[in-house]
Amino acid sequence: MWAVGSPGYRRPVTTPSPTDLPKCEFAFPGPLRDQLVAAVLSGAKTSTTGLLQDYERDDEPLPAVGDRAVVVDSADRPVAVIEVTGVRVVRLGDVDLDHARDEGEGYDSVAAWRAGHEDYWHGSDYLGWLGDAGFRVDDDTLAVVERFRVVPGVTG
Repeated sequence: MWAVGSPGYRRPVTTPSPTDLPKCEFAFPGPLRDQLVAAVLSGAKTSTTGLLQDYERDDEPLPAVGDRAVVVDSADRPVAVIEVTGVRVVRLGDVDLDHARDEGEGYDSVAAWRAGHEDYWHGSDYLGWLGDAGFRVDDDTLAVVERFRVVPGVTG
């Protein structure tokens, strides 16, 4: 047996338990979150989009490849663990069709993806949370586009 700090010591490799991981909340609780969580669980949803300003507002670091989080449903119940596989900051005007399709909401065009997301970002839940009823996105609004995978065999 090696003592901590001795030359032969190796820190045990452990995976944090789901209860130690941050929460991943898709949208606000309600029908949209339930739809998005179902898409994650079915494997249809493997990407998501947030606005860079939200990370800045909450003083949160951007996700990084390898980060894991517990997906919760509208009742705040853990349902899965996801792992980030890619992150980019892009202009909304530069979001591509692959990302839009991989959001798992049935978008068949970037225009449809954009309209759905504008409905969300210009909706009362988001604007109330933001505290800015006049907020609007445009092509130059910076978005955090994230890819992830469900970690098999691990649930919250």
